[in-house]
Amino acid sequence: MSEPVVRDHVPSEKYNREKDSSTSDLGTSDNVLGGPIAGEVTDFEEQRTDLEKQKTAEGNAHFHRLGWKRLTIVLIVEAIALGSLSLPAAFASLGMVAGVICCIGIGLIAIYTSDIVGKVKIAYPEVAHYADAGRLLMGRFGYEVVGAMFVLQLTFLVGSHCLTGTIAFLNITDNGACSVVFGVVSAIILLLIAIPPSFAEVAILGYIDFVSILLAIGITIIGTGVVAGQAPGGMSAVNWSAWPKPDLSFAEAFIAITNICFAYSFSMCQFSFMDEMHTPTDYVKSIWALGLIEIFIYTITGAVVYAFVGVDVKSPSLLSAGHTLSKIAFGVALPVIFISGSINTTVIGRYIHGRIYKDSVTRFINTPKGWATWLAVITTITVAAFIIAEVIPIFSDLLSISSSLFISGFTFYLPAWMWFKLLRKGKWYAKENLVNSIMNAFCFLIGIVVLVCGTYASIDDIIKSFQAGTTRGVFSCAPIG
Repeated sequence: MSEPVVRDHVPSEKYNREKDSSTSDLGTSDNVLGGPIAGEVTDFEEQRTDLEKQKTAEGNAHFHRLGWKRLTIVLIVEAIALGSLSLPAAFASLGMVAGVICCIGIGLIAIYTSDIVGKVKIAYPEVAHYADAGRLLMGRFGYEVVGAMFVLQLTFLVGSHCLTGTIAFLNITDNGACSVVFGVVSAIILLLIAIPPSFAEVAILGYIDFVSILLAIGITIIGTGVVAGQAPGGMSAVNWSAWPKPDLSFAEAFIAITNICFAYSFSMCQFSFMDEMHTPTDYVKSIWALGLIEIFIYTITGAVVYAFVGVDVKSPSLLSAGHTLSKIAFGVALPVIFISGSINTTVIGRYIHGRIYKDSVTRFINTPKGWATWLAVITTITVAAFIIAEVIPIFSDLLSISSSLFISGFTFYLPAWMWFKLLRKGKWYAKENLVNSIMNAFCFLIGIVVLVCGTYASIDDIIKSFQAGTTRGVFSCAPIG
């Protein structure tokens, strides 16, 4: 993989006009996207009190503490969650051979597109969130559209983790309370963990998160292996196949493929995380470490659990580990459910809070007003995510549609577009560009295929859910799943 493009970047006049049009009249002493611009002094800066200057300096230092190791942990928190335990079901649809090929191949493509995201951040340091990259691609329109995609997808993911927490509590307690009660408890836990605004602080919890998912996967593998060994005929009787199941429909096949694609969607928050790095060029170590860890975990989990359970594997697969072990696995998985869910709240909160207070010391969240507004923002996000997840009967299918619509862009076609527009030097067919041109055209094509076919498959699944009468009720006390 080539070295990242590093250059002193001065935003274009058009870019600055668009940026200034969306700011308040307070001034622009600090870079609206990526922090203060070196050497820039304005009337706004001169008018600041000594306390404001002190808080600004402290804030800048506080939000630039991430090294590559902590970035890797933060990316793991955002990327690896219980969704990895849904991959054996994808293997059951695609078969062992196609499942392994997809896990490894899509993982390598995700590393490549994540590298492009990192290069854009190095070349354009003012990009603090994915929405800012949208501005570079399409001006103010791109900023608003990509920002809306960013907020919607992450809010839906918070709601998804809220529902997953509810399912975990229901499983652990044998449906011991109304599911809405457990939903409220899950939302409160997600909110509390999201309070620290710095990703360096989240990285500390990330170690617990990583151990949690590894233990949950380990328990699931051991549990499903024990169940398979005790069944009549033992392991040799497990009904698994190297090839796709005979009655596989197009929609089922593509849902399985898109589930693998979504498991590698770590580049969505990469701009936000890299904005806190003290040495951003170290991102390459992080994305390779994360990518290889993900490929290993996803491939082993999908293949081994599918081999132990067969075509009847449940999603998430820890439900196939037996009654007692599934409870233990859910209990062990509680940290990853809530830590991985809350980081999405933190990312949205930083984007919205930073956008509202971009010209104020309040954005550093180290003053009474900063903390009050931060708590208000993340509380609003959490409540909205909880309500959306509980009120929309087809929320799980809606999440699949949003993932097809948005993650296909964040992971595939937007990075490819960024390479062609922001990083490429010279003609696309020039000798030095030809390999990257072909790679990025391929990534763009994958993104469009996932966008179109994934959306079609999700809509088809919604229609079948309505026909089968399996949609959830609104604020229902009935068990979920």
